Amino acid sequence: MLQASQVHFCIRQRPIVDEVSLELHPGEILAVLGPNGAGKSTFFKILSGEIFCKHGSIGYNGHDIHSLKARDLASIRAVMPQHTQVNFPFTVQEVVELGLISTKVKQPAKLIEEVLEATNTTHLKDQVFNNLSGGEKQRVQLARVLVQIWEAKPFPRYLLLDEPTSSLDIAQQHAVLKILQTLKTRNIGILVILHELNLAAQYADKIALLKNGLIAKAGTVEEVLEEKILEYVFDYPIQLIKNPVTGGMLISTAAQANKSQRSSKQA
Repeated sequence: MLQASQVHFCIRQRPIVDEVSLELHPGEILAVLGPNGAGKSTFFKILSGEIFCKHGSIGYNGHDIHSLKARDLASIRAVMPQHTQVNFPFTVQEVVELGLISTKVKQPAKLIEEVLEATNTTHLKDQVFNNLSGGEKQRVQLARVLVQIWEAKPFPRYLLLDEPTSSLDIAQQHAVLKILQTLKTRNIGILVILHELNLAAQYADKIALLKNGLIAKAGTVEEVLEEKILEYVFDYPIQLIKNPVTGGMLISTAAQANKSQRSSKQA
């Protein structure tokens, strides 16, 4: 289990992450959502170990993150940040191979081939990474992270993704999240920061809503998706509609309805 306990982080005495506690279990997808400035990316960096946090604790499989050596941490968690730069003229395949630097695997060539195929980037493998489009770069970076934990292991592992669908078209967004659904069956827990509520509703097992550095609500998709809490978190009218095909919930902004209501009141 990945466990965050009472994590508190300030910048210039202003709380960015405020006493946040959260658990991620192997075999589940936890989507973290919230408005801009809610503290999502800072919390993500604390979870990954990029930011050192004095207050609270982060544990991976019962071990404090700061007690783990870099290679040991790399063996149990892979991280895809929101922005990644490549300063050398690496090909796509070379970028993906970087994901194996800190990991020992039995068949590296086979793993690379599989993640390139899964992310629909095989046809790009000989191209220079920096010549790609934004969406292509994002899929290649995902392949780099996936190859780190693609091989089956007997112990729980974790994948942390910060807005992995932000530059992708609709088809690619769903393709990425379907990969995550497959990956979680390999004893892997996945934490993903998303902006799109409907993607979270469709693919996540649990949702955590952040607002002003605090957990506004966390739980199963059914527990969290309520109009009142969503309106509070995003400061915008929300309407939940039952999906006639899947039976799940669709999240819609209710701006037009709200505007009509205000007009009626004024009249």
